[in-house]
Amino acid sequence: VSELTGLCWSDVELGRGAHLRCEGKGRKQRATPLTAHTVSVLRAWSAEQQRTPQAPLFPASRGTPLSIDAVEALVAKHAATAQKTCPTLRTKHVTVHAFRHSCAMNLLRAGVEATVISLWLGHEDVQTTTKIYLNSRELHQTGERTTDLRQLAG
Repeated sequence: VSELTGLCWSDVELGRGAHLRCEGKGRKQRATPLTAHTVSVLRAWSAEQQRTPQAPLFPASRGTPLSIDAVEALVAKHAATAQKTCPTLRTKHVTVHAFRHSCAMNLLRAGVEATVISLWLGHEDVQTTTKIYLNSRELHQTGERTTDLRQLAG
C-alpha cells in the first residue's frame, strides 16, 4: 500500500509504454505497466487534479498523500457497498492485499509468465511468486497443493 500512497505524478508515464515507477521493498526501483483502460482513467483523473510533478497521484482532501489507513477505509467502504449487489462478497475478506493477489492471479490466468509477475510484484525471487500464486492456482483447480513446478507449468 505504501508504494501506492507514495506515488507522485512524476512517477506516471501515460504515453507509449505507459507505466508507473515506484520504489519497492529494499529500495528497489520498479516499473509496472498500465493497461489501456487504466491509462484512460488516469488521464481523466489528471484533468481533475493539481498535476505538478511532486503532487501525490492519490491525494487526500488536503492535497497530501492518502494514508494507508485512508486507503484501507476506502476499500472497506466500497466493499460494503458492493456486498449489497454481490452477495458472494459477504463471505470474502476484501483487503488492499486481496487486490494485489487478484491482479497476480488474473495475470497468471492470462498466460503471463511467473518471472514477469514476480518482477511486477517486486518479489526478490521468482520462487516466492511460484509458491504463492502457482500453488494457489493449483489449489483452486484441484483442491490439492503441490510444489512440483513441472505439474504447475502444464
